[in-house]
Amino acid sequence: MPRMSRTKRTADEIVEMASRGEDVSACFTNKFTVVRPVHRVNVDLTQGMLRELDERAARLNISRQAVIKTLLARAIAEEQSIKQGPKK
Repeated sequence: MPRMSRTKRTADEIVEMASRGEDVSACFTNKFTVVRPVHRVNVDLTQGMLRELDERAARLNISRQAVIKTLLARAIAEEQSIKQGPKK
């Protein structure tokens, strides 16, 4: 089994090494997460809601889409928690 490199290399460095024919297997851990397919949806929002989303996104320094996903995930988790009742 190849030894793991102690220094992290950039993607460009790995490409250069591979181009020179060097073994780059030590640069990879073979640990990954499966990304599920994404479905695109359209949502109609009022100007006020859009303004509030943009303000929150600016304050958190994240994208509008990230704000929407975070709020939606929180609402779904809260609803599931209510349906399951209090934990014992």
